[in-house]
Amino acid sequence: MIDIAVVDYGMGNLRSVAKALEHVAPELDVRITDSAQDIRDAARVVFPGQGAMPDCMRELDARGLRSAVLQAANSKPFLGICLGLQMLLDFSEEGNIEGLGLFSGKVEKFHSPAMVDEQGNRLKVPHMGWNQVEQTMKHPLWQGVTQGSRFYFVHSYYVVPTDISIVAGETKYPTSFACAVAKDNIFAVQFHPEKSQIAGLTLLSNFVLWEGGSAITKLRKVA
Repeated sequence: MIDIAVVDYGMGNLRSVAKALEHVAPELDVRITDSAQDIRDAARVVFPGQGAMPDCMRELDARGLRSAVLQAANSKPFLGICLGLQMLLDFSEEGNIEGLGLFSGKVEKFHSPAMVDEQGNRLKVPHMGWNQVEQTMKHPLWQGVTQGSRFYFVHSYYVVPTDISIVAGETKYPTSFACAVAKDNIFAVQFHPEKSQIAGLTLLSNFVLWEGGSAITKLRKVA
């Protein structure tokens, strides 16, 4: 059995994700794969992605991976990264395209007129670089990750879930937005843990051990 399948649908920094997983779990079989059967057979699935949403959805269907990804997201520990988070929602403004619909909500673009920090400085889009993450949920994947740890982001769109109870983490650019969601066996993040040094490797280490469905607790929102 494959321990961790990294879904290959032609998009994303797959090698970096796989290398980071191999670093935290050298004894496990981490496999980059475009095989639906591998995804179904794997004990855990990582769904990375970067690029344009329409291209990713097209490639996912062209390779016959949609049903296998949906099955994995409903049945085993599942980690979405970057577009691997956005694709879980109903709809994206990027290309006005439907997502996988696992979570109700939409993906919105950072709108330039609002991209001004507290000092009045213009903020660039895409949002690229390090930013603090506020954990809004107590979750096994946050274990050992200090509140306010910095993670690496590269994106022009962000998720707006209908059900705010699934939001596991937020960051500001310039206002708060959901950068992590969690429900049952799914944990998905906008940032790149594979590029986020100690905090990111800690999160990946937790994923390797997580059995999914663990009890989670919402934390009180910090103003």
